[in-house]
Amino acid sequence: MWDAIIEKDRELFLYLNSLGTPAWDGFWLFLSDKWAAIPLYLLLLVISFRRLGWKNTLVFLIFIALLITVCDQLANFFKYGVARLRPCHDPDLQSVLRLVKASCGGRYGYFSAHAANAMGLATFFCFFLGKAWRWFCSFLIIWALAVGFSRIYLGVHYPLDVVSGALAGSFFGWLFYRLYTFASLKFAS
Repeated sequence: MWDAIIEKDRELFLYLNSLGTPAWDGFWLFLSDKWAAIPLYLLLLVISFRRLGWKNTLVFLIFIALLITVCDQLANFFKYGVARLRPCHDPDLQSVLRLVKASCGGRYGYFSAHAANAMGLATFFCFFLGKAWRWFCSFLIIWALAVGFSRIYLGVHYPLDVVSGALAGSFFGWLFYRLYTFASLKFAS
């Protein structure tokens, strides 16, 4: 059964990856670049500061830093533990894959740290902002999903890598938001 899932994942990857065109390559490269999200991060920082003030924002940022660290390190743990080659390192796909990036990244790709970090951050902020900011939360989730898709488009991750990363990020985004609220209540009393 696992072999059938892996084969379907490869087929879906090849289909999605083949949809790319040079006209869109720059956009997906930009979206996948961690530095491209700096304006979004600054906006989130401003929103946090306005809601929390400086002192509480610093505590808030510690939890976000821990969230990103856990997502990143867990992705590395799984990459080396599962040891599934990235599509761009798979010799069977070399002639059919569309690699957009100049470099492929590390040898292994399960699961995507980009997808985990983006979805973790989006989930954390969706809980933080609440229902009044539903529209902005929708934007954050779409942004996180687009970051995940960019990894398939660029040829460096399979869809299962991205979905697994997004699920892990969602879970840890929720968990770290809960830990943050628990810690905030403890320090407030």
